[in-house]
Amino acid sequence: MGKIPVGILGATGMVGQQYLALLENHPWFEVRYVAASPRSAGKKYHEAVAGRWHQVRTYSDAVGALMVEDANDLSRAVTAGQGGDCAFVFSALEMGKEEIRTLEAAYAAAGIPVISNASAHRWTGDVPMLIAEINPHHADLIPIQRAKRGWDRGFIAVKPNCSIQSYMTPLYALIKAGYGVSRIFVTTLQAVSGAGYPGTPSLDIIDNVVPYIGGEEEKSEQEPLKILGTLKDGGIENASVPRISAHCNRVPVSDGHTACVSLEFAGPKPSVEQVKEIWASFTALPQELDLPMAPKQPIILREEADRPQPRKDRDTDKAMAVTVGRIRPCNIFDLRFTCLSHNTVRGAAGGGILNAELLKTKGYLS
Repeated sequence: MGKIPVGILGATGMVGQQYLALLENHPWFEVRYVAASPRSAGKKYHEAVAGRWHQVRTYSDAVGALMVEDANDLSRAVTAGQGGDCAFVFSALEMGKEEIRTLEAAYAAAGIPVISNASAHRWTGDVPMLIAEINPHHADLIPIQRAKRGWDRGFIAVKPNCSIQSYMTPLYALIKAGYGVSRIFVTTLQAVSGAGYPGTPSLDIIDNVVPYIGGEEEKSEQEPLKILGTLKDGGIENASVPRISAHCNRVPVSDGHTACVSLEFAGPKPSVEQVKEIWASFTALPQELDLPMAPKQPIILREEADRPQPRKDRDTDKAMAVTVGRIRPCNIFDLRFTCLSHNTVRGAAGGGILNAELLKTKGYLS
């Protein structure tokens, strides 16, 4: 079987570039269509990103030779799809939220599935917001979404905010093991790459910490409840717990979001050693299916007193694993720990690719 041809919307931006770097030599998917803003449209990809390629890994000559299309011109993607060059798209669009919401829906309505990194549809009732290890069953919303909207082949699925990726899998592993969590206090230390390019001005972030990222705390407090929610009446009924209080800070780190977490259990309280065992042994559907982008071990434990650290731990296991350390009792709640994930891989493009792999195995992509 040949590889599935895919497109990247927002292909010249930071996340779009990360998609191209990660999809190079992917066993299932091959990038055959790239689209971006009107100012990049009409150029070869290598011309559009000349002087502003921000990834360590580069793109192939074949990708460099692709003509960049206008992401707003849906007809070009439809034509590419009819020609066998665009079976579905990864959306890394950088524009207004309402514009993204409208454009992604238009692609889906035209029969092009959309795997999105954008926040525009995260709170759309019939759109699954997926972390593949936690709520793969939320993909069951796709047939409901299609029927409700009169879509045939198209659909929209999204991934959550990058700031919650570092602690959602450890949280879910505890809940799955039977230890409900009632309250969480989290402080995130978020890398500058999370702001895209050019992002935070150098004079604002060098030798500094910025204790505000617009909309980030609200996303960190609300999105986990949809991810942990249950399918009901053609949508998702959000979980009522845990209640989350978040402080989100921008720090002078290139890549890797760190989170310092304290949590309170709702019932039985595991010991620190039990927590470590739960996390060390945790695997889920992506590992069972051996999906190409899935980390072999989703949660990596570090026993050193000074780990995890972004520079040392963000690239663990294809930069898709969550690294957890400093696991100890909390003087106010029950448990505290520090965790880390790579924000532009696990939290962005890599997470999107893993979602696409999951959806392929479920028969939604071909």
